Amino acid sequence: MFRDGLLQGKRILITGGGTGLGREIATKYLQLGAEVWIVGRRGGTVDATAKELMARHGGTVKTHAVDIRDAQAVDAMIERIWTESGPLTGLVNNAAGNFISPTKDLTPNGFNAIANIVFHGTFYVTHAVGKRWIAGGHKGSVISILVTWVWNGSPYVVPSAMSKAGLHVMTKSLAVEWGKYGIRLNAIAPGQFPTEGAGKRLRPDGMADDSAERNPMRRVGQMPELQNLAAFLMADGCDWLTGETIAVDGAGWLAHGGNFSELDRLGESDWERTRAQIKAQNDKDRAGRTT
Repeated sequence: MFRDGLLQGKRILITGGGTGLGREIATKYLQLGAEVWIVGRRGGTVDATAKELMARHGGTVKTHAVDIRDAQAVDAMIERIWTESGPLTGLVNNAAGNFISPTKDLTPNGFNAIANIVFHGTFYVTHAVGKRWIAGGHKGSVISILVTWVWNGSPYVVPSAMSKAGLHVMTKSLAVEWGKYGIRLNAIAPGQFPTEGAGKRLRPDGMADDSAERNPMRRVGQMPELQNLAAFLMADGCDWLTGETIAVDGAGWLAHGGNFSELDRLGESDWERTRAQIKAQNDKDRAGRTT
């Protein structure tokens, strides 16, 4: 679809770039000639991903281990990139967290575990990059990975729905405020693109997962479709496109809401089992971050 070297000369940061959708976007950008920075909380994961991508595709992938919930750590990371490699030309806000739960059962810590990453962390990164672009007179492009629930909300994932809706508004607000500096902000709202991390916390054991059957196109998303949209939004040639959130979901949210309303059918025993499965996955992830 795209000419070789389309992103040559671009330097792009992808948060949460070691796994899932972030890794897929990083792969596409690297193939198109960009220098890519991938960051995440697990340094071993982003390092391994960088080595694998460069071995497979060539090019340059650099890494940094960071918890984007820490504003000072974020600013130090962006300063390192500017000093070591030069100004970024693009940013993909992909780092996120989510799990399903009846809202009545959420604790403040449970809410903050999502909001601090998705809402606060994404703003910290966007702000740290944006203020340097403005100070240096650089143009730039920001893409935030959102959800279709920014338009209609979603039960059972309220912290994520609230936080992603905030980023939807951030995209629109900063597109206006920063447009005079040549800085564009857009967002992608993917439908169901199966990834390991999301599946384990949002649909344990594949429960209630009839996404393909319910979708108007009778399937889930294919990664190249997401990659191509992310490449288009980051490339030169659409500089007047800003402030938009684009759904890539086969018209799923238009047809049936695209959210978790079907979880109304679950009983208390189902939720008990689900909580245990999510806790086990969280414990496994925490152990992986300390080894």
